[in-house]
Amino acid sequence: MLVGGCWPACQAFAPKGSLFFIARIAESVTLVGMSKPIILTSKQVIDRILSLLAAMPDVAKTMPQGCQTKAFWQELFGRNARTRRLMETFQELPAFTEQAPTKAARWREVFDKDYPGTLAVKLPEAMLTLQAVIKAAEAPKPKRIAMKRWRDGYDATQEIQRVRPVESDEYIHNPHRGTTTFQRFQGDPTYAAWATSDTHGPLEVDLSAPATDNVKYIAQTTLSYCRWPWAYLEPKKGKYNWKIVDQALAVAHARGQTLQTRFQPYTTRVNYDVTPCTAKRHPPEKSVNVPDWYWDTGGKWVEVGTYAPHEPDSNDPLYLKHFGEFIRAFAKRYDGHPDLESVDMAYAGFWGESGGNSTAQTACKLTDIYLASFKKTQLLSMLGTPGSKHAQTRTGHTARPVGWRADCFGDLKTWVAPGVPAGLNWNHTFDAYPMEIQKVGAKDAWMRAPVTMETCGNVATWFMSDLDLDVIMREGFRYHMSVFMPKSAFFPQKFLAKLSEFEKKIGYRFALRQMRLPLQSAPGKKVNVQFFIDNVGCAPIYRQYALALRFRQGKLSKIVRFKQDIRTWLPGHTWFEENILMPAGFKKGEVKLDLAILDEANKPKVWLAIKGEKVDGWHAMTSMDVV
Repeated sequence: MLVGGCWPACQAFAPKGSLFFIARIAESVTLVGMSKPIILTSKQVIDRILSLLAAMPDVAKTMPQGCQTKAFWQELFGRNARTRRLMETFQELPAFTEQAPTKAARWREVFDKDYPGTLAVKLPEAMLTLQAVIKAAEAPKPKRIAMKRWRDGYDATQEIQRVRPVESDEYIHNPHRGTTTFQRFQGDPTYAAWATSDTHGPLEVDLSAPATDNVKYIAQTTLSYCRWPWAYLEPKKGKYNWKIVDQALAVAHARGQTLQTRFQPYTTRVNYDVTPCTAKRHPPEKSVNVPDWYWDTGGKWVEVGTYAPHEPDSNDPLYLKHFGEFIRAFAKRYDGHPDLESVDMAYAGFWGESGGNSTAQTACKLTDIYLASFKKTQLLSMLGTPGSKHAQTRTGHTARPVGWRADCFGDLKTWVAPGVPAGLNWNHTFDAYPMEIQKVGAKDAWMRAPVTMETCGNVATWFMSDLDLDVIMREGFRYHMSVFMPKSAFFPQKFLAKLSEFEKKIGYRFALRQMRLPLQSAPGKKVNVQFFIDNVGCAPIYRQYALALRFRQGKLSKIVRFKQDIRTWLPGHTWFEENILMPAGFKKGEVKLDLAILDEANKPKVWLAIKGEKVDGWHAMTSMDVV
């Protein structure tokens, strides 16, 4: 079908047989219920203006001399950025495209039908439309004030200033959020193929290796995720191999990362005929890699385990005692370590994920050991387990809430399931996560504690399985995830760009839309500062850092920390104001102001997504006059 009005308009303003005429017909033909916008050339726009002026001489009389020539309009539209923008508008103007008259003499009907009566006679819309171009072309260039001092742009009547930084789209090396490396650190090679290993993290590391960009992965990350089996960390009862963890924390620090970790009850099947057990008492033939010494304590096993025969009986009081003692020992050494990002509350079963054969009662007891032992370091529970529900019940609205993590993020697989129509099989995305989040009471947990999502397979297997990356990312934002753990398997090129953008928006990302404050003040006087913060990420920050202003003049600088709790900056807009005192000691004249989010040592820790100069890690903002 033809878009209304286009066929006659094309006939009126394009020669028959011309390429343009044929192209206009092609652009006008479309499917029923669909329309393709008509966009004119600048030449066609001017032709329509001349036709309109010829048909409406009363309008032409209001226009400057020469307005009925092409040269007049060509010069006018090309005069400045505003008139060039107006040309782009005229190229899509309904009066000149789909509403264009079939006959040039009917131009008045096009404009006057919306403005009947007196108004149409006195001020035809056609005249107003064309005069807008003349007005824009004749607008004087704004006078630029010669800025000798920072304040010269303000006149004497102004008392306040507004700072409106430009938002940055760049990657920001901010802590506690983003993509993690897995069983390796920033700059280490990815796995050679798409197969990855949950068995154990690095046992030896090169502390001298420089921090380089990751290849075929998110180029920079601030998080490493490593996990080791219990047997590696406590090879003999009460004798701990802390070197493994110490060096992991050290290399993470050197590479600009903090370490997420988990100590796993066991990770592999063991055949005692191939790998002899040093314990005098142990299960027959096959088992799992718990510490050999554990069997000599009298620990029980189950004949048929979840993944292997002769797994430890997680409900045995001896398991609770010995694994519990290890949890306490780890916490005693590492709780509150500045480079330890978080600890998974793994308590039983393969990899510490599903809880093995532990009952809900056992799960609660082991979870309570974590809660009692770790007073500072962030804890994460495994979504969907009895321990996760218990942790949310115990800590959900306390000062130290537990976050949650989930495995198999990105599971959109359409298994070939017997008796089920294609594409309607069970998967984590539709069947597990929504239900588990609700059942463990974690629907709003993201507001108070972080969410970590570990991939199902990895990004390379997503690509090979032709999974919908847009849907996966959408769900990540819905879960308000702060941490994405794709196991250090390479990202295929077709997914890399999208995931790099995804990485920027998970967790928190703060843009400063406006800061409002006085132009001047005296030392010791109150200064009202108003902030408009926009968290363009999908989660808050969970650390109690402080927003601060730094006043500096020459070699003198003083920091004022705001009372605002930045952990309340949920996704979206936050506005707040505080009265602070201008620090004493500054002389009359200009003092520069910088902004930062600081740690306890008053060091910049978190950066905002704004463009502009940084001074010693602070965002340079504006100045004030000391009076």
